[in-house]
Amino acid sequence: MAKKKVGWFGDFGGQFAPETLMEALSALEAEYSKIRRDTTFRRELNYYLRSYAGRPTPLYYAKNLSDIVGGARIYLKREDLLHGGAHKINNALGQALLAKRMGKTRVIAETGAGQHGVATAMAAAVLGLHAEVYMGSEDMERQRLNVFRMRLLGATVHPVDAGSRTLKDAINEAMRDWIANVSNTHYLVGSVVGPHPYPTIVRDFQSVIGREIMVQFKKSVGGLPDYIVACVGGGSNAAGSFQAFVDEKKVKLVGVQAAGQGLASGKHAAPLLAGSVGVMHGMRTYLLQDDNGQIQLTHSVAAGLDYSAVGPEHSYFKQTGRVEYVGVTDEEAVKAFETLSRSEGIIPALESSHALAYAIKLAATLPHDTTIVVTLSGRGDKDVESVAKFRGSML
Repeated sequence: MAKKKVGWFGDFGGQFAPETLMEALSALEAEYSKIRRDTTFRRELNYYLRSYAGRPTPLYYAKNLSDIVGGARIYLKREDLLHGGAHKINNALGQALLAKRMGKTRVIAETGAGQHGVATAMAAAVLGLHAEVYMGSEDMERQRLNVFRMRLLGATVHPVDAGSRTLKDAINEAMRDWIANVSNTHYLVGSVVGPHPYPTIVRDFQSVIGREIMVQFKKSVGGLPDYIVACVGGGSNAAGSFQAFVDEKKVKLVGVQAAGQGLASGKHAAPLLAGSVGVMHGMRTYLLQDDNGQIQLTHSVAAGLDYSAVGPEHSYFKQTGRVEYVGVTDEEAVKAFETLSRSEGIIPALESSHALAYAIKLAATLPHDTTIVVTLSGRGDKDVESVAKFRGSML
């Protein structure tokens, strides 16, 4: 039997990084290997997750929505209720504590929707670290509230005007900063992307979502859910939701990518559905590129899904067929955003609305005794202005 390659998920992953970062990546891998087995670290992280972030989050039966849709019963994993309004705080606290263990005084991050930037700023503030966040200028415009929140929390926000002025370009700038300041700085990556060991670290810190789903579902409903549905940009909330269920073959796992204005239009952010394999941001994975290997521009109404690659473990799940990946358009996501708001009084993030839109479509085709859990990765306060603009109105 062939030995599993460290840092690889089948044919995907790896460590495609400049020589100047290899020592830092090795040190990070070594430190993370130690803290994974460290009960003191786990106890401290659990304290902050519980008392600061607000875990465990509820598993909520969306009865009104289920009745409207007909068919399967829809449950929501309420990550939107966490401090900061999204699942991002799970990983931000974990990595910030890890950075302190490594003697780092400064953390840098990239952000698209702004939620990871806010979570990084929060974690840095509570743990006494200095935070700087890179954000595409287009994302800064459509997520102005989160930019203000980051600055209020003490973080420095750097606008990125290069390329598409979105998440891909913010990552590029953060990587340049890390190369220049690796001695005192930890790059607090926000999703299951980048060179090894980041995809594993972020997935592990987010796996609390899936573990809670399993316990809560067994207690309140019984058994296991039939489906778990989560949106996939880089893919951290989905990776965290799926992890506990990967070996539970009866549970169908569905990742939802941003189909934008439709896959045929070319204006989308769905590398798993319309991309090809290549190397980007330190990893081998599916990405959107032209015939010459140049990264293509992406589009999504949801800033957090507007990314031209995807975490390598998701590429592996696509390759093996363990996870089904589908696309949802801007229009479908906005409609789901409005539907949940009106039926349950819950305003979901536009990212989460992609998962919700597919779950609604799926539920209508299934019998009532079927169960679907949707990971509501964040709340939608940040997206109200974007939705108003999408609908042709102003706040």
